[in-house]
Amino acid sequence: MSGVPLFNSIDIKSISFKNRVIMSPMCQYSAENGHLTNWHKQHYSRFAQSGLGGAFMEATAVSPEGRITHGCTGIWDDKFIPDLSEIVKIFKKYNVNIGIQIGHAGRKASCDRPIDGAKPLTSQSIEKPWEIIAPSSIPMSLDSPEPREATQDDIHKIINDFTLAAERANKAGFDMIEIHGAHGYLLHTFLSPISNKRTDNYGGNFENRVRIIKEVINSINQVWPKNKPFFYRISSIDGLDAGTTWNEILELVNILKSLGVDVIDCSSGGLSGTSAISKAKITPGFQVNYAKNIREHCNISTMAVGAIIGYEQANNIIGHNCADFVALGRELMSNTQWVYHAAKHFKLNNSKDFIDPKYAFYLRRRDEQLDLEHMPK
Repeated sequence: MSGVPLFNSIDIKSISFKNRVIMSPMCQYSAENGHLTNWHKQHYSRFAQSGLGGAFMEATAVSPEGRITHGCTGIWDDKFIPDLSEIVKIFKKYNVNIGIQIGHAGRKASCDRPIDGAKPLTSQSIEKPWEIIAPSSIPMSLDSPEPREATQDDIHKIINDFTLAAERANKAGFDMIEIHGAHGYLLHTFLSPISNKRTDNYGGNFENRVRIIKEVINSINQVWPKNKPFFYRISSIDGLDAGTTWNEILELVNILKSLGVDVIDCSSGGLSGTSAISKAKITPGFQVNYAKNIREHCNISTMAVGAIIGYEQANNIIGHNCADFVALGRELMSNTQWVYHAAKHFKLNNSKDFIDPKYAFYLRRRDEQLDLEHMPK
């Protein structure tokens, strides 16, 4: 124990995390036909050297039609395993636990990259669109195409696609896996009564709406090692009236826990074009209370995510038992050495353990040579 909660280690199944800071999955939209490019190796190398307790590779599609954009990474074929294994090796070199988030975009698929506007692809687009599916033929927004309602055969294929993706993730050497069940992507749209108007056994009451999630996890459990951590990202609220209720979210989490999920990654919103995030005003740590309440009500480990920026802020989230992990995304883009600077902020004697040894050597020499107390601020 370091005396600083953020830097206390924690074990989840067979994996030990040296601190509570996790790199959140961040889509780069830089893949080519699902394949990683040189950008990904450069990008992930930066974060592998950041002293993190763990990291998640970006949302990776379980099928070609499950991509958000043409630039999304894929895991729908064994041919992707070698490149994914290279990413794993990069993180392992620096003793950082590495996971992968897998998902299906559902009715939010077939779009331009965000940097190009994130609009739905059309026949006039340079990159061609593909058919999108959802639990019901309800567009995400007024300017979105109408998805095709998934058939029973589609649902069986989706479950199989998730299962094969998890099996490939294990073969690639990932320490942990996360299922993306939030932000208006496919599994989230099955859960929410706003987007799921089916009349079969996958729609209607809560038991039916949660069915595909249970079947995906049960199937993954057949191939994902029991000793490796299993994360699941949820939208804690839909951000729209008549959406999934809070009691239903708690019931979902209890189901996930009973199925062997270890950590709930607590995000929110994203269900429609009118609710990109949620009703909650975006302020530092605006989603932390979801992680805290789920942790308390369901007695399960949680990860807080969303506008976690400051060192004291992150430490208090862990120290006040609001969550077991903090997930940082864009703040790490801004400051890849966030963990090192946090360790310095808390005056940890081993702060330089959270930075590349070569950098640590020269920084230590500098600190020994300079009177830092009298350096200009």
